[in-house]
Amino acid sequence: MNDLAIHLTDENGKHLYEQIYEYIADEIREGKLLAGEKLPSTRSLADYLQVARSTVELAYDQLASEGYIESVPYRGYYICRVEELYRIGTSGGGLRSEKKGAGQEDGQPGQKDSRTARYFDIDFSPNAIDMNLFPFGTWRKITRDILSGDRKELFALGEPRGDLELRKTVCRYLHASRGVNASPEQIIVGAGNDYLLLLLQYILGRGITAAFENPSYRRAFRIFSSFAARMVTVPSDENGIRVDGLLASGANVAYVMPSRQFPTGTVMPIGRRTELLRWASSAEDRYLVEDDYDSEFRYRGKPIPSLQSADTAGRVIYIGTFSKSVAPAIRISFMVLPERLMEAYEKNCSFFSSTVSRIDQTILNEFILSGAFERHLNRMRKAYREKHDLLLDCLQPLLNRYRLSGEYAGLHVLLTSRVPAGEEELLERAAACGVRIYGLKEAALAPFETDYATVLLGYGGLDQERIREGIRRLDAAL
Repeated sequence: MNDLAIHLTDENGKHLYEQIYEYIADEIREGKLLAGEKLPSTRSLADYLQVARSTVELAYDQLASEGYIESVPYRGYYICRVEELYRIGTSGGGLRSEKKGAGQEDGQPGQKDSRTARYFDIDFSPNAIDMNLFPFGTWRKITRDILSGDRKELFALGEPRGDLELRKTVCRYLHASRGVNASPEQIIVGAGNDYLLLLLQYILGRGITAAFENPSYRRAFRIFSSFAARMVTVPSDENGIRVDGLLASGANVAYVMPSRQFPTGTVMPIGRRTELLRWASSAEDRYLVEDDYDSEFRYRGKPIPSLQSADTAGRVIYIGTFSKSVAPAIRISFMVLPERLMEAYEKNCSFFSSTVSRIDQTILNEFILSGAFERHLNRMRKAYREKHDLLLDCLQPLLNRYRLSGEYAGLHVLLTSRVPAGEEELLERAAACGVRIYGLKEAALAPFETDYATVLLGYGGLDQERIREGIRRLDAAL
């Protein structure tokens, strides 16, 4: 195809790669670039636009991550096939289709495994974070400043859904970082995701049929199991949860992690997202629960937009947490309810007291407003990116025997055997050399059979030397 007629400018404040990304994404959505069309090579487009080749590569990487385009080895980049993209209408819950041509449990380091009673001195937990990065001095200063004044209101009972100032701040942060569209009134602050998920029994009712991918986040599955009338598991593929499986299951609520599924690391492309939104909007009582648990950590391109940002029919319940980005002990999470569910919340939940201390809410609010949170995130991203890149380098000798997936985001990667192998055998081999790794089947919600073993390697809680030593041992053991 000919080079794209992209007009780049310095006047709109956007990076050049963002302008290239947005132009191509818009052309695909509008049907001006058709499924199967080949894009210019990164070198060709960079020469045409007079920009660095890395600028075009960043734009292409982001488009590929979101499912607009795909890379075909030795051939180039092609437009993905998306049969139809749908915009969800807001009036009467209707649909307006637009035909388009284009397409855990927490593991603690240094603990004994109950199955083998062995001591692990290196633990590749996918849930651990690096607490050495926490800005103790800044947090201590903010806490001291807040408590040094006679702020009696902080010791009074606060609003059930959380302090308004924090909800305003979270609202602005989510819109800027994840594209979430909401008002502060739609945000509910709670002590961890568990509490917020439990609130859904009063908001959605106990008569729901809840669908989960298999494997998935087992704690959330157990929470839904405690109140849902029926639980179902739905097949998934390389694009995430399958909508035909949702339809066949009879579910009316689906728990999804589109930005990065746990534990598989799958990033849901734009086509599957629009299918999900279409499914949710085609019946009055259907909802999607979007768990956006670690969207801050992405090492190529921009963060993947939230599913909620594309929802104009009010069918996505968005849940996030500060446990990964700040510290697990902070225990501050948030839920964004669609406006259509606010009446049910007010009627059935507004008498519950807030589960988060007003002092902790005020400290976090000041931490974000002062810019300390953004500086902390940037520091964490840099450190985790370095660990991620080191891990990938160390894994190179294993890649003739194992396939790597789930890289470039989050805090863990996956290794899958290229020849038939038993998962338990791999875990035992690693345990014999003092290394704890995690099997994919440990996150299974229902039995599933596979001849190829998959293990998770988390790197967030390990320093670089322990990553090197851990992979050196695994190379010998596996």
